[in-house]
Amino acid sequence: MDKLRTTNILLLVIVIPLIFYLLKILSFIFVPLVFSMFIALLFLPIMRWLGKKNVPKFISIVIVVLLIIGGLKIGVELIQLSSKQILNSDTEFFSKAEVKLDSLFHLAQETFGFKLDDKESVLKQFLAKDSLGNTINFIQRTLTMILMIIFFVVLWLAESINIQKVLNSTILKQRHTSLKTFFKIEKDLIKFIKVKFFVSLATGIGTGLACLFFDVSFPIFWGLFAFVINFVQMVGSIITVVLLSIFAFIELDPTSTLLFFIISITSVQVLFGSILEPIFMGKSFSLNVITVLVMLMFWGFLWGVPGLIMAIPITVFIKIILDQFPSTKVLSDILSRNS
Repeated sequence: MDKLRTTNILLLVIVIPLIFYLLKILSFIFVPLVFSMFIALLFLPIMRWLGKKNVPKFISIVIVVLLIIGGLKIGVELIQLSSKQILNSDTEFFSKAEVKLDSLFHLAQETFGFKLDDKESVLKQFLAKDSLGNTINFIQRTLTMILMIIFFVVLWLAESINIQKVLNSTILKQRHTSLKTFFKIEKDLIKFIKVKFFVSLATGIGTGLACLFFDVSFPIFWGLFAFVINFVQMVGSIITVVLLSIFAFIELDPTSTLLFFIISITSVQVLFGSILEPIFMGKSFSLNVITVLVMLMFWGFLWGVPGLIMAIPITVFIKIILDQFPSTKVLSDILSRNS
C-alpha cells in the first residue's frame, strides 16, 4: 500500500506540472474555451427561463446573442461619444504633450542613464517603434479570440458541450452531485459578475467625477477607460492611475492641483479596488485575501491579461469541485477565508 501511495504521489507530481504546461502552450484554445464557458453560464438561466416558456432553443440562442450584441452596441456608443470629445479637442494639446514629455523623459534619462535620440521628440520616437505592426497584430489576435469565444459560446448554449454532463462523466460521477455542483458554480459566477460590474462602475464614475472636478479633459473617456480596465485584476488600477497621472501632468500645471488630482484618483482606486472589492469578493466566495492574490499572480503568469480576468472564477470553480470530495476538503478549507 505504501509503495502504491508513493507511486501515485510521484505520478501526481509529474502530471500536474505537465497539465499546467499544456494549458500555457495551448492557451490560444483554452483561454477562449474557458472564457466562453463563463459567458455561457451567465446566460444559461435566461435559456432555461425561455425553455419553460416553450421557446425553441434556436430562437433562445438568437435572443441571447442579440442581448450580447445590444450590450456591445451600448459600449460602442460610449466609445464613440468619448472619441468625439477627443477628436474635437484643441490640437495644441498634442504640441503641449510633446514638450512636456520631452522634459519628463530627458529628466529620466539623466537620472537613470538611458539614451534617447535628441533629434526627434520622445512622442515621435515611441510612435515610430513598430507601433503600426504591433497594433495590427494585436487587432488580429483580438479578433481571432473574439470569434473563437463566440463559436464556443454558441456550442455551450446549444448544449453541444454540456457543462453538467461533463462534470458528471469526468469528475463527480454522480448525477445529483454534479447537478448541485453545477448550480453552485453558476450561482457564484453570477455573484462574481455582479460584484465586479458594480465595483468597476463605481470606479469609473469616481474617476470621471475626479476629472470633472479638477477640470481634466475627456472625463467620459477616462471614466469609461477606468470601468473597462478595472476588469483586469490588480493591473487595471495601476494602469489607470499611471496613464491618467501622465495625462494630467501634460494638461495641468505642476502645482498642488495636480498633486490633489493624483491623490484623488489613487484614493478611488484604493477604496474600490484594494479595499471594497477584496472584501466583497472574499465574502461572496469565501476566499481569503492571500488565495486571491496568489491565484491572480498564477493565472496572470499562465495566461496573461485573460488569466487576470478569469482568475477568481477559475479559483471558485476549483474550490467548489474540491468541496465535493472528503479527501480534498482540506485543500478547499485552505482556500477559504475562515482557514
